[in-house]
Amino acid sequence: MKAVFLGTPEFAVPTLERMLQAGYQVVEVITQPDRPQGRKQELIPSPVKAAALRHGIPVYQPERIRRPEAIQHLRELAPEVMVVVGYGQIIPQAVIDIAPLGIVNVHASVLPELRGAAPIQWAVARGYPKTGVSTMRIDAGLDTGDVIDTWETEIGPDETAPELSRRLAVAGADLLVSTLAGLAAGTAATKPQDNSLATLAPILKKEDGRIDWRKPAKEIHNQIRGLLPWPGAHTSFRGQQLHVWLAKMAVQTWDLAPGSLIREHGVFAIGADGSAVELLEVQAEGRKRMAADVFANGHRIVEVEQLGG
Repeated sequence: MKAVFLGTPEFAVPTLERMLQAGYQVVEVITQPDRPQGRKQELIPSPVKAAALRHGIPVYQPERIRRPEAIQHLRELAPEVMVVVGYGQIIPQAVIDIAPLGIVNVHASVLPELRGAAPIQWAVARGYPKTGVSTMRIDAGLDTGDVIDTWETEIGPDETAPELSRRLAVAGADLLVSTLAGLAAGTAATKPQDNSLATLAPILKKEDGRIDWRKPAKEIHNQIRGLLPWPGAHTSFRGQQLHVWLAKMAVQTWDLAPGSLIREHGVFAIGADGSAVELLEVQAEGRKRMAADVFANGHRIVEVEQLGG
């Protein structure tokens, strides 16, 4: 089967490589243009571009996939099917219409739940007990196309978004290959989504990471493990930003105000109703990431202090 692959992030790499292992003819990879990163603002290729070059696959990087020259380029490739995994641009109808078998998308949720740009992060941050991956036919809407296959998994109580992403990337790769086999054989069944059950997973913003200590500690713990690697969960300590990288739920409770920071055989931050998270790794403004005990020693935390403001 002659295919074109559209993808950008690390999450998409296992799907591309699984397609190659299964013998699909990926004639070209389309990915976002190289972007400047780091202090030196060096142009860095996307993870998908790097993978394509390792396998000797031609790479095309249009600034906008909807431009006439990009659409004509795709028509000339004449793929039987196109696969999209985290490409990062809306696919126009003119592109959708090119491949006879359509465009198949691997989406990191069980649709219609968590439509949008950040389904993995929001699944964890909102405390979902389970999630999964879906393959669907792309249409002109935002993750609204007919679903072909789904796979579900439980989310571990301490699992972080990056950890879950690695699991879903592998599962999505296997699901996609199974879906393509069904399309080729004419046995794949599609199911329209129930829009009344849809939930959204919008693109993350910096303010999504701000911790509200008036919430139960469980919700705060979900926020900390869900909003990684960006924007991360953050609060303020002694007037400066404090980034919370890693935490776990505390068993004990305290009769202290929300946001209280104490040291007692560990470093604990109090949420609503006295419930608490134990801080494990933090990063003070202008400092490196460090163990919470090292942070507490350096700041001589011996009495109750206040987080947030």
